[in-house]
Amino acid sequence: MNANTPRQSQAEREESDELFARTARDLPTGRHQFHKERLMAQIHEARQDERTATAAPVKSKRLRLPRPGITLPALAAALAGVVVVGVASSGGGGVRDGGVATGPALTTTVGVATTTGVPQLLDQISLAAGEVTHPAVKPGQYIYIESKSADSFLKTVGDKTTLASHELHTRQLWDSPDGTRGWLIDPAVNDGPEGETLSLPDEQGNTPKAHLGAPSYDYLAKLTTDPDQLLAKIYKETAGQGNTPDQQAFTTIGDLLTESYPPAQLYSALFKAAAKIPGVVVVNDAVDAIGRHGVAVARLDETSGQREEWIFDKKTHVFLGERSVQVKQLTGTDALIKPGTVTFTNAILNRAIVDGIKQTPSQAG
Repeated sequence: MNANTPRQSQAEREESDELFARTARDLPTGRHQFHKERLMAQIHEARQDERTATAAPVKSKRLRLPRPGITLPALAAALAGVVVVGVASSGGGGVRDGGVATGPALTTTVGVATTTGVPQLLDQISLAAGEVTHPAVKPGQYIYIESKSADSFLKTVGDKTTLASHELHTRQLWDSPDGTRGWLIDPAVNDGPEGETLSLPDEQGNTPKAHLGAPSYDYLAKLTTDPDQLLAKIYKETAGQGNTPDQQAFTTIGDLLTESYPPAQLYSALFKAAAKIPGVVVVNDAVDAIGRHGVAVARLDETSGQREEWIFDKKTHVFLGERSVQVKQLTGTDALIKPGTVTFTNAILNRAIVDGIKQTPSQAG
């Protein structure tokens, strides 16, 4: 997807873009835009804090982006005292931090993972995906995706570091078929409730081409639906990204499930491709961001110690959402992120085609 950043001065935008460009190569594809949105929001909030703070100075300058296991030391000078690790909120209200409230982190019982039944489950999911009606998106229309998501951060003030979270909040995305026009409403990213334009070219006059990490509907419609060829393309185009090639391939497919609108044949092929990735497991009970229980197709990132879980309805095999769960104990300050911490969570509420920006399915004639 394509997205804009919170409103900033020209100098702030140039500095932010330069910092992100120097580190984006280390981020997994498909997370670039999400990370950039959160990064820009955190930089914006931190600078606001610097201008108004009267309390004791904040010491820590290390930044972690919402997707855990990825550190960006080159961005250390960009923030004063905000260390983001991406931990899901329990939904409880608290102190306001940006556009959403903060509260305690969400935890869960780490579900038992098994390799038994992985091919069968993914085959069932693939068949169910192929049966879903996916009308083609016409020029002038928009893909509308509504979800609930949450994240948290390690926050260091003075000598004290605590694990906090942003409350569960609604995210609404509109995107044109060619990916050049759209809108985003997300209180964790936007300055105001009206949201931000996603339309291109951006303020620097750039119109990026769609790719696997930022796909448009038109781009996805041209991809091969042969599972072997599709997986080979994913491995080739994400080479050098993420912690391992296999984990990156899994993450890339997960991104396509969450905030894109793959045509029906491609949607089905993605699951057949996922079945060919080594290390994929089944977790028989997983819960999405709004509490819906389902079965998860998952994979453990051995480097970060976190398990990414795609959650499906146990009966219909409809995709519900995804989450990442800390499975291994970390060291140092990161030891605050204990096993069982849900480091990211979301739930897809609605995915539809509408005729205009900021129009919801309920408003469609």
